[in-house]
This record gives sequence, C-alpha cells and structure tokens, in this order.
Amino acid sequence: MPKEKQPKKQHLIHYANGPSLEEINGTIEVPKGRGFWKTLFMYSGPGALVAVGYMDPGNWSTSITGGQNFEYLLMSVILLSSLIAMLLQYMAAKLGIVSQMDLAQAIRARTSKTLGIVLWILTELAIMATDIAEVIGAAIALYLLFHIPLVFAVFITVFDVLLLLLLTKVGFRKIEAIVVCLILVILFVFIYEVALSEPDFGAMFKGLIPTGQTFSSADHVNGDTPLTGALGIIGATVMPHNLYLHSAISQTRKVDHNDQEDVARTVRFSTWDSNIQLSFAWVINSLLLVMGVAVFKTGAVKDPSFFGLFDALSNTSMLSNGILIAVAKSGILSILFAVALLASGQNSTITGTLTGQVIMEGFIHMKMPLWLRRLVTRLISVIPVLICVAMTSGESPIRQHEALNTLMNNSQVFLAFALPFSMLPLLMMTDNAKEMGNRFKNTLWVKVLGWVSVLSLTFLNMKGLPDNITSFFGDNPSASQVSLAHTIAYVIIVAIVALLLWTMYDLFSSRNKMPKRFETTAEHYNESKENKE
Repeated sequence: MPKEKQPKKQHLIHYANGPSLEEINGTIEVPKGRGFWKTLFMYSGPGALVAVGYMDPGNWSTSITGGQNFEYLLMSVILLSSLIAMLLQYMAAKLGIVSQMDLAQAIRARTSKTLGIVLWILTELAIMATDIAEVIGAAIALYLLFHIPLVFAVFITVFDVLLLLLLTKVGFRKIEAIVVCLILVILFVFIYEVALSEPDFGAMFKGLIPTGQTFSSADHVNGDTPLTGALGIIGATVMPHNLYLHSAISQTRKVDHNDQEDVARTVRFSTWDSNIQLSFAWVINSLLLVMGVAVFKTGAVKDPSFFGLFDALSNTSMLSNGILIAVAKSGILSILFAVALLASGQNSTITGTLTGQVIMEGFIHMKMPLWLRRLVTRLISVIPVLICVAMTSGESPIRQHEALNTLMNNSQVFLAFALPFSMLPLLMMTDNAKEMGNRFKNTLWVKVLGWVSVLSLTFLNMKGLPDNITSFFGDNPSASQVSLAHTIAYVIIVAIVALLLWTMYDLFSSRNKMPKRFETTAEHYNESKENKE
C-alpha cells in the first residue's frame, strides 16, 4: 500500500492569503426567522470590540482636560466625533461583509506592492503608538492599585499575552462577552462618580450644540484654546486601526453570499450593533469631560496625567461638593478610577492584537500566532516607555508623571498620519458599484457625509500637526524650536498629501481590475437585481 501523504508542517511565521482572520471567519451561526431583539443579540459583539478603541486610555486626559478648561463647550465635539465614527464604522463593516475582504486586503489588492508595504509600515506605526498609550495606562493602573514600581509594572504588561492565549481557547463569542463586561465596568465607574458630582444637565445639553466658540483659536485657558482641545479630542477618538478591525470581525457571522437578503440582514444588524456600542463609547467620553467640569473644582487639576487624576480624586480640596468629599475620604473614587483604567487597557490588548494580525495578513500576507504577534508588538512598544521611565528615574515624581503623560500624548501623533490612508480608500471602495454592487454601494447621503467627514478630519489633523510636533520640545519651547517644529510639520504634511495622491491614483486606476472575490460578489448582486427587474 502506498504511504499516506503527511500534511506539510507549517512554520510559526508563514504565508497567508485566505479569508480575513481565517480561524474565526464565518464561524458564528445566526438562526433565521427570529425576532428583532434575538437576532440583534446574535449579531452583537463586534461593535463592542470596535468601541473599545474609542474609549482607550488615550481619550481620557483629552476629555477631562477639555472639561477643566472649557467646561461643557466641547461636548459637541465628542458628539460630532462619535457620529463620524458611526458612519466610518458602518462603511468598514459593510466592506467586509459584502466584499468578503477586510480593508487591508482590499487596499493591498488594488495598490502596487511598493505602496502596499509603505501603507503597512505606516499602519503598524499607528498601532504601536496606540499600544504605547495602553502600556502606560495599564502600568500606571498597576502602580496605583498595587504599588508596583513602574519599571516592573511596564514589564508585567508584556505578560498580558498570557491572557490573550487563554482567551483564544474560549471562543470568539466569549471574547466578545468579556469585552462587553469590561466596558460596563468602565461605564459604571464614571456614571457613579459623575452622579455624585451633581452636574448641570442644562449646560450639558446646551454644550451638545456647536457654536462659533467651539473651534475658536483666540480664547486661551491654561495655554490651550477650544480649537486645540477639540483637535485633541478628535485625534484621540477616531483611530485608523478600528476601520481595519471592523472590516475583519464583521465577517465572523456566517453569511450566504448567494442570498442578497442574508447579506443585507447582516449589514443591517452589524450596523445596529456598531451604533449601539459606539453610543456607549460616546456616553463614556462625555462622562470623562463632565468629570473635568463637575467632579473637580474649575482649574483645580494642574496635572492631567493619570497620576494627577488619581490623586485629585482623593484630594478633598480639589473636589466640587460635599458628597464627593465624603466619598473621597474612603479612597473609593480614586480606586474605581484605577480599576476602570486597568479594564480599558486589557480591552485594548484584545482588539489591538486582532487588528495587528489583520494588517499583517492583509498587506504583506504574513501570518503568525496571535500570542507571538502580541508579544512582538508589546515588546517594541514598551521600549520607549522604559526609556522614559529610566531617563526620569532620578527626578521628582511630578517630573516622571509629566514625562509619561507627554510620551502618551506625543505617541498619538502617528494616528494623524495614518488616519487618511484608511478613511480615503474605505470611502472610495464603498462608493464603487463595481465593488459593492448597486444595492450595497453608498447612498448619496452617505457619500456626501462621508466625503465631508473624511476631508474635515484630514484637514483638522493636519492643522493640528504643527502644535503636536512643537509639543515634542516641552512646555516652553524657544522660538527656534517652534520654527523647526513647524518646518518639520509642513514637510510631513507635504509628504502625506503626496502619499495620499499616490494612493488615490492607484485606487482609481485599478477600479476596473477588481480582485476575483470583489468581482464575483458585486457581479452577483448586480445580476440578481437585474433579473428581479
């Protein structure tokens, strides 16, 4: 008898060009014929993983500082950012469900190899920048809760890879449930602390309506203007990795792509799931801003770092009313804040790793186990944090706190670089009937709002870039340093615009050369519609 052929042994790192997140792609069955709420429950989950990116530690100081400086004025900015996020995430989920390709795969399939590698590197830098904020948040939470020295706490964050290993064994549906529970922990903490502060609800609702003052660059408070505060909130809210993630995990539900109605149902309920979860993220970010206004006395928080906020929540002289002061004496306010910070960091561990795998597989067709991907990304991300801690180890605690906070804020600059390169391709591809089919391409109002949102966010991010680069020189840069920072910023802006034009050219010139998976899907939808007509 001939010997049976042994399966080829797979290397730890190997080539991959299959479905997005192949291990979980199409693995969750959704029974048909159920009521609205039961069906929505079955589709719920991916939206929670996406919403995590809109409430990660990078959002916290910008929202609280915005409340301290401008009271409820920037509530409208958080609302507008959340509505834009809902629109972009809807398009990302739709792209994944209809085309059966995630955003990274779709971009790579329509661009040259050189451009694909450039965009991959840019996106990886953005993920690592996000991971730096998560390392800092988690390490500080461990320090505040358990008094673990910062250097050791940073190293401990590397071992969250063990948590990821455990989660990969329990199934994707349970991972979604864990993420939802952690979001509810964060939500409970901030609702409790804000409720004790007795905020001015009339002023809160008034702040939801943008005015000319919302984006003013004239009114200076503690060195900030409403415009810089708004740019900080926008930059920390809309992040590129969420678009890649959503286009991949929206494919976890099993869909019959030969049935238009099944595809439409999946798009519809995925949109419901996303919008509901992003509404929770909007509430949490709004509560953070309200904390800055109502929990603390106006202008009381001079140190907006996590250390400063933790101390302020136990410092009775900084709190706004007697109820808060009475509760703060027990230490519960500051402890809850640290618990929420730790929960936020662990949530981001899960989503950041999945996104990293999506990007690596999509852009360069390389695959590695999730635990290894997490370990590599986290080890790279802890290096700048350890350097920062080491360089300030001999200085005062306040100086150490400021240095970590500055590093976290500066790390977010990469997000401004990478965001247009995910938004623009997403919009162009979902606008195209050749790719999405006539039924699933963007409607006119989605197209108009999409272009307004993409151009506005790109402009605002570029507008804020000179100030972001200047912040690398510290709180009191010299005139020559400001001039140098602005020169660097303008060079970067020119490079970004050139790279965007290159990306648009590749996408436009390849619009009639769709990958087979795109072509088959779109043609099937168009033919089905023609047959019905």
